[in-house]
Amino acid sequence: MAEIYLGRIVAVGRNQAGECAAMYRVSSRSFPSRRAFLSDTGAAIIPKEGHEGDVFKNPYIAYNCCKLVSGVAVVTNGSHTDPIAEKIAAGMPIRDALALSMLAMDYEHDQLDTPRIAAVVTAGAETGFLAIVRKDGLNVHELPLAKGECYHVSTYEHNDILPEYKDSFNAKSAQECCDYVLGQGVFAEFLNPVSAVCACQSGKGFKIAAKDAEQPS
Repeated sequence: MAEIYLGRIVAVGRNQAGECAAMYRVSSRSFPSRRAFLSDTGAAIIPKEGHEGDVFKNPYIAYNCCKLVSGVAVVTNGSHTDPIAEKIAAGMPIRDALALSMLAMDYEHDQLDTPRIAAVVTAGAETGFLAIVRKDGLNVHELPLAKGECYHVSTYEHNDILPEYKDSFNAKSAQECCDYVLGQGVFAEFLNPVSAVCACQSGKGFKIAAKDAEQPS
């Protein structure tokens, strides 16, 4: 398959040991100078040092991209991370938290009408959720996760939740998940990787890791 540019990507998977993961990859042609900042319960995408002024060129490039709440991992490509996580923490079903938050916030009103995307998974679950809101509609889908499988959705090209957007998956840690979405399996075919943030199940909860892609000199 020829290499293609998908923009931002979220994925949800379950490895051969039955451990779940939620993964996020930043891919960008316009703003490659971004990095992930980790905290105990999540992560944010921010400009690298010396590029702080980029937020004035595009307000959508800095945001919380990952939150852990009550044994659930949430990853997204924008500021909808927090409302989704807050609703789940308050007891709302994952499907409803995704649908309500993404419908309320809508797609990003930039020059490209960039969709908002999200992936959510519960530790020990046999299903995971992907969601996307585009200018022309909203899709929230609960997907069966067989061991050794993952599904993805992206802001461009693969911007719908379809059975064929599936790949084999057996990352055993959050760091291995980052390596995977930055350049392994089907993700090796997707152009312009910048950074990855991934949550991988550890016991009854999740551990988070981040990794920046090597940029061409």
